[in-house]
Amino acid sequence: MQHRMGKGPLLDARGRLVERGWAIEEVRQYERSAIRTNGLRIKEWDYYCILTPDYGLALTVADNGYLGFLGTSWMDLKTGTAVNDGAVIPFPMGRMGLPQSADRGDIVQNHKDMSLSFLHEPGGRRLIVDAPRFDGGRGLKGELWLAQPPMDRMVIATPFPNASKAFYYNQKINCLPAKGEIVIGGDTFRFSPDSAFGVLDWGRGVWTYSNVWYWGSASGMCEDRCVGFNIGYGFGDTSSASENMVFVDGKAHKLDQVTFHMPDGSPDSAPWRFTSNDGRFELNFDPIVNRHHTTNLGLFKTSQDQVFGTFSGNVKLDDGSVLKIERLPGFAEEVRNRW
Repeated sequence: MQHRMGKGPLLDARGRLVERGWAIEEVRQYERSAIRTNGLRIKEWDYYCILTPDYGLALTVADNGYLGFLGTSWMDLKTGTAVNDGAVIPFPMGRMGLPQSADRGDIVQNHKDMSLSFLHEPGGRRLIVDAPRFDGGRGLKGELWLAQPPMDRMVIATPFPNASKAFYYNQKINCLPAKGEIVIGGDTFRFSPDSAFGVLDWGRGVWTYSNVWYWGSASGMCEDRCVGFNIGYGFGDTSSASENMVFVDGKAHKLDQVTFHMPDGSPDSAPWRFTSNDGRFELNFDPIVNRHHTTNLGLFKTSQDQVFGTFSGNVKLDDGSVLKIERLPGFAEEVRNRW
């Protein structure tokens, strides 16, 4: 049963979720000081991915307790290649100061190998990156402006089975029109708001040690309509709230359960298929490039297959009308963590 949340604090005095469910705005207030568990279990991140039909940029700032991470990735959808770069911060334990709201609070991280800034400004967000060692020293730097007109978003608060103080509070904001330039070596790549769209993945929570999740996202234009969606599972107990939502011109259409049908073998070797238990979400995904990344530090291990490509198919909206999607840029991923 999908339950829509009301407003109020996220956690009670014991550090447990006050309410589990979903929403289309930031209705619950996250406070790190309200958590009642070992700080090593707290995971906080802001992840942006901005895609055009030809290329894309992903930026990450994460505080995972005993490991902080700054990440920059570039995906070339024409050549089917991806380049990752990252900087590690040992045992940040909250010192990175990630904001307690997705709607306010800036992130400014300056590391010897990379600098990232995520700034709130009237009407949107400004992303600034400088990664001098990117791609063997070619370097990547630039600035993107993500406009944020009034729009619905995906919000969930979910518990974890057999872990009373574990939870995941997540917001996904799709369909952010992007404008700016990224310079890699001597090449300049321009982002225009008529063809470049970003998504913010804002995650805060207390996670169990070992888990696997599946996530898919896309944003762009379908004829004259701005369309995006967020799908996934593996983020705790989703019996009260899945994170499956479609967005059309800023309006959310809530879905129930969506299943990822992945190809056998390599995740970028063949098309993926997506179906929903209510028959409203029936899409195929044609992979182009796998942004694979593995970090293995013994107790800490993460293995990510984030595959970029295009989605096509049909989605039934809340009013019963059918939205046809053709070659919408996006990604689908499988992530396995021991953290």
